[in-house]
Amino acid sequence: MPSAYECKAVVRNLLAHAGIHRYRRLDPLGQFLRRSRVDVVLDVGANSGQFGRHLRAMGYRGRIVSFEPLSGAFHKLKANTATIGQWRAVRLALGDSDETRTINVAGNSHSSSFLAMLPRHLSAAPTSAYVGTETVTVRRLDGIIDEYCTAQDRCLLKIDVQGFEDAVLRGAQQSLARCVGLQLELSITPLYQGGLMLPQMLERLSAEGFTLLDLKPACVDPATGELLQVDGLFSRKRSEA
Repeated sequence: MPSAYECKAVVRNLLAHAGIHRYRRLDPLGQFLRRSRVDVVLDVGANSGQFGRHLRAMGYRGRIVSFEPLSGAFHKLKANTATIGQWRAVRLALGDSDETRTINVAGNSHSSSFLAMLPRHLSAAPTSAYVGTETVTVRRLDGIIDEYCTAQDRCLLKIDVQGFEDAVLRGAQQSLARCVGLQLELSITPLYQGGLMLPQMLERLSAEGFTLLDLKPACVDPATGELLQVDGLFSRKRSEA
């Protein structure tokens, strides 16, 4: 798909064209970062650093660790973070095993995935078609988290990995206990073969001790206006915080 930030612009334009305007409210993510005293954001699937720039724009000044496996995107990520304090770029993919693995490279870069892309995805975003592959290094978050976080840190884990979210979570079973919150891209319509849908992911995260705080439109089909993906913000349940 196009980036979440491009998709959100499409959503706004569609709503405005229909005469529908969103009411203004404080950004739930910004509120959560402040209220939960987040020390470090683990940005998994960083691409060129769009999410990190969003965090800085909203006033977050804590540490960011951005993980991105693709060579082209990582080159841009390194350039974008080179002069920004407390923002580290790491060339890795995260998953449920330590291995080298082939990833499909999308024409728009943002839609690159380990998973096969489904026709519904291509029909909504033709520029996301795969144009090649790369061999990348994959690590479990549980095996590397101590390199980037202390035991006292209050972490937000952001995952945007095009249908591979469940594998990242399986490789982070111990690390999740150190996270006060999660942000994930969630699919309403199947877009990648084997990717979990929104209802299954809500159930899974509830079982892990997280509750849903907010959903935001992330991507729509520009031809039909159908909502395809949302960004979900989750907080650790109060009794476990």
